[in-house]
Amino acid sequence: MRFNLLSQEDLMAIDALKEFHGGANKISSTIREMRDFQKRKKILAEKGYAKMISEAEELAQSFPKVTDFQQKHDISFDSKLGTATSQVSGWQGAKVTHHAMKKIASSQGSESEVFIPSEFISVVALTDNYVYNGDLLATLTMTENIMQASKFCSTNLIGTPQSNIRFSELEKVTGKKFETTSVDEKNSCVILKNQGTVFGNFGGIEVANDNHLIYLDGVTRAALATGADFFLNPSWSSIIAACYFGKDIPNLHFKVSMLLSTQNCMQFRMLLNIMSEYLREDGTSPIYEINIGNGATPDTFIKCAKELEQSGIRGVSLAAHIRINPDLGIAGFNWTDNAIKVLNSGVDMTYKYESDGTSREMDTMEAYFISEEERDRLYDKIGDVIFYKSLKATEDGKNFMKKGIRTIFADSSY
Repeated sequence: MRFNLLSQEDLMAIDALKEFHGGANKISSTIREMRDFQKRKKILAEKGYAKMISEAEELAQSFPKVTDFQQKHDISFDSKLGTATSQVSGWQGAKVTHHAMKKIASSQGSESEVFIPSEFISVVALTDNYVYNGDLLATLTMTENIMQASKFCSTNLIGTPQSNIRFSELEKVTGKKFETTSVDEKNSCVILKNQGTVFGNFGGIEVANDNHLIYLDGVTRAALATGADFFLNPSWSSIIAACYFGKDIPNLHFKVSMLLSTQNCMQFRMLLNIMSEYLREDGTSPIYEINIGNGATPDTFIKCAKELEQSGIRGVSLAAHIRINPDLGIAGFNWTDNAIKVLNSGVDMTYKYESDGTSREMDTMEAYFISEEERDRLYDKIGDVIFYKSLKATEDGKNFMKKGIRTIFADSSY
């Protein structure tokens, strides 16, 4: 007997949620409209971010250039080798990002020049303040429009407090009942039984019962309000739901976290089977990127890449952590030599930094779960951490390029 991943009842609830937000075409067109630079700048001016955005545009003129490095060292690329795409995590909101931009711009002409990574990741709870008051929109404008990153991944944590009215609406729309507890007179949050942080075990992996609908609602609200189009996916159930939800929304994408334990090919095949159930007409999946787990060897990474190619699923990139912050895994984690082995085999990979490999202040997962008030107070220290992560990504990227490996940074670094 074969069981469908989603029941008819599940499908109806997800379809109802999508229609509640205007339907696939409306969601897709709104995302596209909200990514327009001039539209974003106009909205941000009304929200008090005009000065920050103007300064960010000026800073971008001073970023060190990859092309200068390539010309200086007479770099050429070997087409037989894989392509390395740089990725750095921890872009925790507008003030943090703006500070990091200042540091990067000031590195021009120094021995520690920093190129802008191609992909960004941010683990900030999608609170109403972050989504609607301009913070997320300003962050996206600086990273996507000004720094010209190819991807900015936001994170929806299931335990984020929401208004009581929103929970009532979701229950009415989907026909599901959510187990919540009161936060204050106006807000509640989902009850998380495996409490690891204030937002749930490992930052939101606990997607019990029908809570995948809360995940999808949060993603959609952020997408409609800001044009955010790439989201970290915390659980197997929300992956399944996202693949179905995004099947007819071509500009909505998801990243699978290494916390889902895609540590071997068996687990990777499970994920491929899920993706293959809900492919788009062009053969792509709403899943854009898969972070292979930290326990995987380079041989396992290569095998996963080959099986992805054999699957026929198009447009999916595979990522690996190169350095991780000390509370996320084993001390001294360093996957650099393994990355070179993968790339030398001809396999493409996204090389990612959760850390620069040192134990700096705020270079921990703590920075992902502090309050908005604390984040505003510590923006410079968190921004410094991003600078050093980006510096390590630059240094390793330069090493890759010297070996003939094509290495990708954000367009503003060219």
